[in-house]
Amino acid sequence: MKKDKPEVITFKAEPALVQAMEGIKNRSEFIRAAILSALDGVCPLCQGTGILTPQQKEHWESFSRHHKVELCDTCHARHLVCSASGAGDQGH
Repeated sequence: MKKDKPEVITFKAEPALVQAMEGIKNRSEFIRAAILSALDGVCPLCQGTGILTPQQKEHWESFSRHHKVELCDTCHARHLVCSASGAGDQGH
């Protein structure tokens, strides 16, 4: 199997960010790890944009007929709960 060659990605950074990263020995590895960590928490629907496309909104409206967003009594995180009879995410 052929391995993909890494691609170089560049971005602009404010002076404060550059200064904050001065002591980091391997900035590239640090940035890769930070990006992967951030991507792990991205919304699966909007991919982090905070906006649903009209098609995604239509799917969400259908899904939300039998699901709701609730606040966990234990950890106070918002989570989805299935409101269909006999089903449900009880959380913690």
